[in-house]
Amino acid sequence: MPRSPRTPRTSRTRLGGSGAAAPALAAAALALLAAAPAPASAIPPPPPAAAAPAADPAPAGPSAFRLSNPQVIAHYSHEDGQTPENITLDPDGSAYLTFALARQVAHADTGGHTRVIATLPEAAPARTPGAGAAAVTGIVRTHDGSLYVPYVTGTDRTGIHRIRPDGTVGLFARLPADGHANGLALDRRHGLLYAADSRLGTVWRISLHDASVTAWAAGAPLQPLTSAGANGIKVHHGAVWVSNSDRGTLLRIPVREDGTAGAVETHATGLAGIDDFAFAGDGKTVVAALPASDEVVLVRADGTRSTLLTRRDGISGPTSVAVRDGRVYVASASALAADKDPNLLVAAIEGAGRTEPATAGPGAAHSGAAAAGTDEAGAK
Repeated sequence: MPRSPRTPRTSRTRLGGSGAAAPALAAAALALLAAAPAPASAIPPPPPAAAAPAADPAPAGPSAFRLSNPQVIAHYSHEDGQTPENITLDPDGSAYLTFALARQVAHADTGGHTRVIATLPEAAPARTPGAGAAAVTGIVRTHDGSLYVPYVTGTDRTGIHRIRPDGTVGLFARLPADGHANGLALDRRHGLLYAADSRLGTVWRISLHDASVTAWAAGAPLQPLTSAGANGIKVHHGAVWVSNSDRGTLLRIPVREDGTAGAVETHATGLAGIDDFAFAGDGKTVVAALPASDEVVLVRADGTRSTLLTRRDGISGPTSVAVRDGRVYVASASALAADKDPNLLVAAIEGAGRTEPATAGPGAAHSGAAAAGTDEAGAK
């Protein structure tokens, strides 16, 4: 049973499920790269919204976008492979997490109480490139309540798996066994998934209508230098945004009128080891996880950055971020920490940055033109 968030932080939640991996695999997995506060019993309420919030936090300084009351609402068991890799949100503010090395998908309610809802089938022997162990990586939720996750194994089980609302798990679309699909994004307007492949330096496009797979974008900006290239991914206002961990870059790939990929644009550099990210509002400002430096940072529209959260706030090797209804959610895998503390943290947004999730923009004649909208955080 999940432990209550009021339990002292020296305890760890151990959730049911089979196939937990040895802790030594965490450092090898490409998907995983404190003085921690007292656990909380509920997600902190957001402060009152400003009368006229800006679409993008101003680049004048961190005062334009602030986080307050960061609280770790759940701790997990590193020994059991419950290392949160990615997060998506339910409309009620609860969260779905992937536990990479346990091959699990879990649901955390707004008080942090967590239960495993699915375990991916064992792939034996797993031969995941660069990691060895099988791992569940990104996650999105569609309007019907189904969850989609990349599962990397180095075998014919590698691909996008679907978890239906009744808990049924099945392979939806097969991806190359020599790849490492990491982040996953949803274009809900056009029924498409985009997966960032950290090993092959490719963005795969998957149709939710017929499960067809297309190598949508590739090239040097997406390629790894040593181990992990394209990683986090989001669909936002007519473009697919991708982080490259090895290169420390945040990239924007416009979606052309015919749905094909435009030229890759570099939005920001100097983000060493960047993993997942989320948009702070309607504009180009993002909140990004930097696991190697134990930071969550704000990357503004002009590419400048400031630190929002550090290890002192409770994060521990943050891997993914979600933003919804005036709150920031941060999942930490704790892969590089000496004192392992995988956890889920929530903080309230203050200042000019407090905006609601973007909603899908005006319709477009072709499937590529208005991938506006949003990724999984905006799914209703």
